[in-house]
Amino acid sequence: MTHNARPYWPYPQLIAHRGAGLHAPENTLSAMRFGVAQGFKMIEFDVKLSRDAVPILLHDDDLERTSNGSGRAADYSLAELQHFDFGSWLDKKFAGEPILSLATLSRFAQQHTIACNIEIKPTTGDEVVTGALVAKAAAQLWQHSACLPLLSSFSETALAAAKLAAPHLPRGLLFEGPVPSDWAQRAQALGCLSLNLDNQYVTQELVQAMHQAGYAVTVWTVNDAQRLAELRTWQVEGIFTDQVIDFAEL
Repeated sequence: MTHNARPYWPYPQLIAHRGAGLHAPENTLSAMRFGVAQGFKMIEFDVKLSRDAVPILLHDDDLERTSNGSGRAADYSLAELQHFDFGSWLDKKFAGEPILSLATLSRFAQQHTIACNIEIKPTTGDEVVTGALVAKAAAQLWQHSACLPLLSSFSETALAAAKLAAPHLPRGLLFEGPVPSDWAQRAQALGCLSLNLDNQYVTQELVQAMHQAGYAVTVWTVNDAQRLAELRTWQVEGIFTDQVIDFAEL
């Protein structure tokens, strides 16, 4: 099916990656506040489950890179994770920064009228339960919001579980590396609103083909101003960036 109209995209074009992960500890409330302070109206962040199945913001399976904890986050309860410092690794001025739960993030986003891209980032092996529980939590947390969060994932298994759990929430399929030739079938099976593409592999022809198929196109992670301008001429719907200061006024 082809569409002459632009694909549906109810969100801003510029999206702060992991909040403001270069300037404040990624996936924390400090990072979200920093991105919003620069004027960003949409934030992206990673969500997985604690041991007691609470959705938390964290990119890696393990705690070492972004906290003073060790081991897998999935092996700790939320209460246990709250004892770790998720800020000092970036700068001592962020010492004591706590782990952020999806519930707390949701309150912040809705208070500031900020759109959200929840990247479902399951701990390895937990794809189905993570997709289902994060989608259910998001549906409940944003039930009174006019701007529903976009659920995205590299895991088609997690995204399929999210579709079953909360079919009304919009979904985006993430691709890392070259886009597979059967992208349209994959997106259709998951009922996607958008295809979220690796910046290094995005061509104008690919964007046009996806638009023709009715999908919004977003690109991650774009930190070069010249590339940003080029993607805008191709009319991509969303652009993820770490450059929340430099790109704020562009």
